[in-house]
Amino acid sequence: MVSGVLRMRQKLTRQMSIFSVTMRHDIGKELAVFSEILDATPKMLDLVYADLTRVSRKDTGREGMTAEQVLRCVALKQYRNLSYEELAFHLEDSKSFRAFARLEMGQYPSSSSLQENIKPLSEETWEAVHECLMQYARDTRIENGRKVRIDSTVVESNIHDPSDSTLLWDGIRVITRWLEEGHTLAPRPDYRYCDHCRVVKKRLMVVLNAKKEEDRISAYRDMTHYAGKVVGYAKAAIPALQAYQAAGLGDLLAAMNLAAQLKRAVGLLEKVISQTERRVFNNEKVPVSEKVVSFFEDHTDIIVKKRRETQFGHKIFLTGGKSNLILDCLIARGNPADSDQYIPMLERHRKTFGKTPRQVSADGGFASKDNLTTAKGLKVKDVVFAKKRGLSVIDMAKSSWVYKKLRNFRAGIEANISTLKRTFGLDRCTWKGWEGFKQYVWSSIFAYNLQVIARIKLEAA
Repeated sequence: MVSGVLRMRQKLTRQMSIFSVTMRHDIGKELAVFSEILDATPKMLDLVYADLTRVSRKDTGREGMTAEQVLRCVALKQYRNLSYEELAFHLEDSKSFRAFARLEMGQYPSSSSLQENIKPLSEETWEAVHECLMQYARDTRIENGRKVRIDSTVVESNIHDPSDSTLLWDGIRVITRWLEEGHTLAPRPDYRYCDHCRVVKKRLMVVLNAKKEEDRISAYRDMTHYAGKVVGYAKAAIPALQAYQAAGLGDLLAAMNLAAQLKRAVGLLEKVISQTERRVFNNEKVPVSEKVVSFFEDHTDIIVKKRRETQFGHKIFLTGGKSNLILDCLIARGNPADSDQYIPMLERHRKTFGKTPRQVSADGGFASKDNLTTAKGLKVKDVVFAKKRGLSVIDMAKSSWVYKKLRNFRAGIEANISTLKRTFGLDRCTWKGWEGFKQYVWSSIFAYNLQVIARIKLEAA
């Protein structure tokens, strides 16, 4: 008896449905051009296929989505700024979406299936896919990379506004939930714990609504006291879960996973207790590098810009072209100065396009004498910054007219960034983890660039 039918994940959809249609609506027209672009860049499918087969190497069972379907589905998701649930609905409901995704008759991927297929696409793969799209733009003479503009912006992580009280509450309730899961998993665990969530939540409300400072301080003391107790419970639970001998492999893996989660959460909660004691009780200013801002997205950086509110996420540096395409993106950790990333952005551009641009216009934050000198040494003819910062116009550009034209040209990337944030969801990353953050940013830029190229081609038709 054959236990399973030999199957492998496919790269392409074998046969288009006879019911595939092209809608007359503008969105349908754009999707038709998207399809032409993706068909003209088959290397993208090789990259996606390599990631999908690296994660799952099973040769039996269902084939799953093809690499082509996965790439087209993620393009749809980011193009329309959809959640996985919304994407699953539209792929079932919309004829034009199904035709673009090249789904076969009777194929209706669920939200969990879509997430499972899109998640394995790494940041490196997305960067390589982006390079394929830039090669297509060069081949079709849509973009030559000779005149560029550089700016930075912040993409927020998916976290609530952090405060010491809410972080203490997050740590206590999450660790308590995992301790309860450990008790359920192991009928007689070697640790004891108490659920303090009710009293801690009351203290949280006091901190948030207290009119007197002494009441707020007293509530903070109670919260740190209970947080310390929860840390003690978790430290006793970790070795007990690690030593747990389960009858089944599933329970054993679950126990090991819980132990790892608790170990990570204990480290974060101890840091939150420390920063609360230093800031609230000792009136000490805690350095940004030592602060915890989230239990769930602990990779989040604190981004502070002069005369602007504090943001929580990551700084990204963008290079835009004359065509309105985003030619490159650099996702940074920490809060690096704009001026420190100017030359690396030019070097990245040279790697992608084979030569440095002829003219570069950047925001005033990138301006420095060293950057001007280095850029000129890299054969950039006109190096313009929106603010002079002590630099003369004649040193930056060959004339005042060229300087003004390039300064005005730079302002266009503000509109590109606004579109990315409003339409393609780049204001806030909804994917989990540092890897998920990078994947989200690159996939949004990919969908944005597809739309820019499609509109240019439609206008030229």
